[in-house]
Amino acid sequence: MTGQNETITSESDQDVLFQTLISTAVDGIMVIDEIGRVRVYNRACEGLFGYTPDEVIGQNVKMLMPEPYRAEHDAYIERYKRTGEKRIIGVGREVVGRRKDGSTFPMYLSVGEGRLGAGRIFVGIVHDVSERKIHNLRIQQLQNELFHALRINAMGQLSSTLAHELNQPLAAIMNYMNAARRTLEMGAAPERVIEMLDKAAGQTSRAGQIIRRMRDFIEKKEPNRVPEDLNGVISEAVALGLVGAADADIDVKLELRPDIPQLAIDKIQIQQVMINLMRNAVEAVQQASRRELTIFTGLDGRFAKVGVADSGPGMPDDVAERLFQPFVTTKAQGLGMGLAICRTIVDAHGGRLWAEPNSGGGTVFAFVLPLGERAGA
Repeated sequence: MTGQNETITSESDQDVLFQTLISTAVDGIMVIDEIGRVRVYNRACEGLFGYTPDEVIGQNVKMLMPEPYRAEHDAYIERYKRTGEKRIIGVGREVVGRRKDGSTFPMYLSVGEGRLGAGRIFVGIVHDVSERKIHNLRIQQLQNELFHALRINAMGQLSSTLAHELNQPLAAIMNYMNAARRTLEMGAAPERVIEMLDKAAGQTSRAGQIIRRMRDFIEKKEPNRVPEDLNGVISEAVALGLVGAADADIDVKLELRPDIPQLAIDKIQIQQVMINLMRNAVEAVQQASRRELTIFTGLDGRFAKVGVADSGPGMPDDVAERLFQPFVTTKAQGLGMGLAICRTIVDAHGGRLWAEPNSGGGTVFAFVLPLGERAGA
């Protein structure tokens, strides 16, 4: 048995060690020369790409790449030899491999550089990340399903006030139409009839806006972050989330800072956060003598800030400590998932969500979203 401090010095021993390492490696290992020909292609590569070593060794490595990388690979090597500019050498990155049957798969490729005699060689280590990608995609799908289910649940909680909100313009339309009919029967001036019809049309538009906001919020869509006017997104969420607040004698104040630049956000997800925070605030002030809500936006360094402040009784300390954990709720019929989902959404946008005591009594829920390109990363 070789001693602990002994080294392998003979060429034959080194060759055996090299062949053992290459053949037993879990990840694909290949070596190419400075013109792109494959010199080493291990057993794991055979399993990944479907080619036997006899089919690959001596061939250009670009045969293992799909287009457009296949057509561009030789130019990559030539540019590196000419300029010395490293783009992947020494830096691992996720790329796409092409199997013998023409199918492709995602792989993580690490490339190192060495010398063999007078020539240059490149060592590539390939790790198949297909399972990880599938797992991540499934997690994303499940998360989207949960987000959608909670939006529907939020609409269910709002259903009675939404019905009341819709009933007002519908009743007004009927009244205006009946008045216009009576005016025509009495032979009044056409201008009076036109005025009533215009008012009916205005109420129709109001009802349509309510329905459109409901449809957009509930509709199942893939996450889509695009530049949005944050104040406009918040205003739409307020119009949908605070239906019935006036009837509950709640004083709502909007304090929106006008100079906030556009942010790359998923509009529906951010509105989902806002509606959840606002509905919680509405419930918090129901039994308070002073029923006030303040929704505000602002700037905080490299972030845009959004907040919902209520004048309710505040939160017990034991609840505040666990507030954003799943299944923690103070509601008799609540699932305790709303705030956990809100934090997940904000975190995914590169931001942060928290709660703090309101200086005038009650609670402030606030979150920040990064300005500039980071919001869409």
